Amino acid sequence: MTRFDLSVLTPDSATRRPILQILDAALDAVDPFAAVQNVLQRQGEILIVADPAARVPAPPLTFDLGRYRRIFVVAAGKAAAPMCSAVEAVLQHRVSSGLAVTKYDHAQPADSSSATASRIRVVEAGHPIPDEAGVLAGKEMLALVEQANADDLVIALLSGGGSALLVAPANASAANSGQTLPALSLADMQGMTDALLACGATINEMNCLRKHTSAVKGGQLARTAAPATLLTLALSDVIGSPLDVIASGPTVPDESTWADAWAIVEKYGIDAALPSAVRKRLQAGLAGDIPDTPKPHDPVFDNCNTLVVADNRSAASAALAKATELGYNTVLLSTYVEGEAAEVAKVVVGLGREVLDSGQPLPAPACLILGGETTVNLGDSPGEGGRNQELALAAALALQHLPGITVVSLATDGTDGPTDSAGGIADSGTVARGELAGLSAADHLRRHDAYPYLRAAGDLLLTGPTRTNVNDLLFVFVQEM
Repeated sequence: MTRFDLSVLTPDSATRRPILQILDAALDAVDPFAAVQNVLQRQGEILIVADPAARVPAPPLTFDLGRYRRIFVVAAGKAAAPMCSAVEAVLQHRVSSGLAVTKYDHAQPADSSSATASRIRVVEAGHPIPDEAGVLAGKEMLALVEQANADDLVIALLSGGGSALLVAPANASAANSGQTLPALSLADMQGMTDALLACGATINEMNCLRKHTSAVKGGQLARTAAPATLLTLALSDVIGSPLDVIASGPTVPDESTWADAWAIVEKYGIDAALPSAVRKRLQAGLAGDIPDTPKPHDPVFDNCNTLVVADNRSAASAALAKATELGYNTVLLSTYVEGEAAEVAKVVVGLGREVLDSGQPLPAPACLILGGETTVNLGDSPGEGGRNQELALAAALALQHLPGITVVSLATDGTDGPTDSAGGIADSGTVARGELAGLSAADHLRRHDAYPYLRAAGDLLLTGPTRTNVNDLLFVFVQEM
């Protein structure tokens, strides 16, 4: 049984059924409930935290629960609810209270056999554009961890989407110049997010600006929780899993600076597009008028530990194993794919052509796997779609006369852009099927309007919320001809 909606996919069981099995295996491997439980073990009053599948082995972390008066659980991201359920299943009544903020329609835990404890309140908020619910959640979370003392344990659970969901706009700041910078508003955060999404900024770049306009991101949740012991478990949705970028790093030192933030503004020329209050705050920070986010060696991190419980490579590796089991010659080429979606599409089609022509890097039947996150510069034509759908449509144009190659681009969270799609599939028949519906693939690509085209062609991936998020997966399937 697949999680993909077969009613919107062109039926082709010989080719597509094994592809969907591989995609399902990838998503199963990064189930957040299982990922958290996989690293937690409780032996009486001792909590052991260790990753048995870590690529770089590390000694386990141990926490004597008997020395903690209270245990607070806070969570932010699309996987917040099932991650909280997993922690509660291990700690049970030892959880004192908690708060989780997740995306709308994501509150129900993925593991239905374990409901989140009533002591951990789960609220839903807006993503990717923050809303008032996210602001209220940010304020409540800061107030909760501010209660923590040296004899308390705070467990933070972070996952993709946490940056937009956990808002807490920066408070008013007294600048060295004598001026007072006003507190940022929700409208300011929304305007900044709009500008960053429209210009095609990467998730790392977006999070850099978010950290410098927030009261919770960039290590500031850890600063609020100090001197409590802080344990962070993260489900990574960023390339390479840099800890200070996942959910904008609220519990770890921030490596980025005011200068980095302003360089992004200049790179994309979005100075005029930013809300005035955001622009003034960034410029004041650049001038040294207000302090930066907490950096490495700051004492607020003395009692902090962080572990990544699953990431893009976890999903890609599971897909590789399943593809091999199904008889494909399989290779994981990279989990560091970035770039404009339509340009990356040309590259992956080229990889498929190489397999057909030379049998390199693997002979057919082949499954080439890549991971990462592309971008789309919408310009003045914001159609309906997302980066994975755009990549699939661009690939379809390049595949019109290349039978035997199928390209799949998948958003592991089940939400590609502001749509209900998880991405798309493209093969040599995609363009023709869309044209039969009276649509032009080139026109839809130009207008960044991939969703209606792929739906008409029977090439849209729909899963509903997967309640996980580990970046995107990209597949090139090549059949024997």
